[in-house]
Amino acid sequence: MGPLFCLLSAVGFGLMAVFAKLAYAAGATVGELLVVRFGLAGLILVSIAVAAGAFRALSRRAILAGLGMGAFGYAAQSGLYLAAVSRTEASRVALVFCVYPVLVMITAIFIGRERASTRRLIALVMALAGIVFVLGGAGGFDVVGAVLAFGSAVVYCGYILIGDRVVGDVRPVPLTALVCVGAFASCAAVTVFGQGPSLNLAPSAWGWLAAVALVSTVAAILLFFAGMARVGPTVASLLSIIEPVVTIVGAAIVFREPLAVTQALGGVMVLGAVALIQWPTRRRKPSPMTAAPVAGGAGPVLEATQA
Repeated sequence: MGPLFCLLSAVGFGLMAVFAKLAYAAGATVGELLVVRFGLAGLILVSIAVAAGAFRALSRRAILAGLGMGAFGYAAQSGLYLAAVSRTEASRVALVFCVYPVLVMITAIFIGRERASTRRLIALVMALAGIVFVLGGAGGFDVVGAVLAFGSAVVYCGYILIGDRVVGDVRPVPLTALVCVGAFASCAAVTVFGQGPSLNLAPSAWGWLAAVALVSTVAAILLFFAGMARVGPTVASLLSIIEPVVTIVGAAIVFREPLAVTQALGGVMVLGAVALIQWPTRRRKPSPMTAAPVAGGAGPVLEATQA
C-alpha cells in the first residue's frame, strides 16, 4: 500500500494545476483560490492535529516558525505558481517548477551543506538543457508565466533549505497545519488590502476550489505521509516524480495542451535529472534533497513534509 499511497498523492498534487485552471475559467481569481485553499485545508489539518494532540509537544518557537514559513515562504511560492498557471499552459509550468530539487542541490553545494559530484553535475546539465527545450518549444511560452514559474521554484528552494534548519524536527502533520494557517493569514491580508476576495462565485467555481483544497492539498498530504511511513522518504520522493506527468496528461485531456517533441524531450530530461539527484546511494546522509518530491506548488517539503 505504501507505493500506492505515494502514487495517489502525486496524482492529487499533479491535478492541482488542472483544477486551478478550471476554477479560473469558472470566474475565480488567484487570490480567491489561495484564500479558499489554505483556509479550508488549514481548518481540516488543524482539526486533525488537535484531535491527535500533535500541538501539545510543540514549542512556541516551532509554532511561530511554522506560521512564519507559511506566511512568508509557502504563500509566496504557491501564489507565484498559481499565478503562472493562470497565464500559461499548466504542463509547461509544472515542468519548469519541477526543477526545484536541482536548485536545492546547487544552493546546498554552494553553502557547504552538500558535496559536488559527477552525478550531480550531470543532473545539473540535464536540467538546464531540459528547461531550454521546454521554454523554446513550439507555441511560445508567456515570458511573465515563465518568470513566475521559475520564481516559484526559487522560493521553494529557499523554503526547503531554511525550513530544514528551523523546524527539521517537527512532525509533519502539525507543521503542515501551521504552514497552511500562516499562508491563509498572509493571502487573506494581501487580498483584503488589495481588491479583496468577493467569493461571489458560481457553484462550479466553488467545486473546483474545493477540489484544490480537499484533493490536491489535504488528501494528497495525508496520502504522502501514509505512503512515506511505509516505504521511506527516498522511495516516496522517487514515486512523486510522476506529479508533473499527471499535470501534463491532465492538461492534455482537459485543455488539449499537447507538448511539442522538443518540449517532451525537455520534460524527460528535467525529470531524469530529478530522479538522478534523488536516487539513493551507499552511505548517503539525509539531506533536504532526500525527501523533496516534486510538489507542483502543492506544498512544503521539509525532510518529509509536503503540503
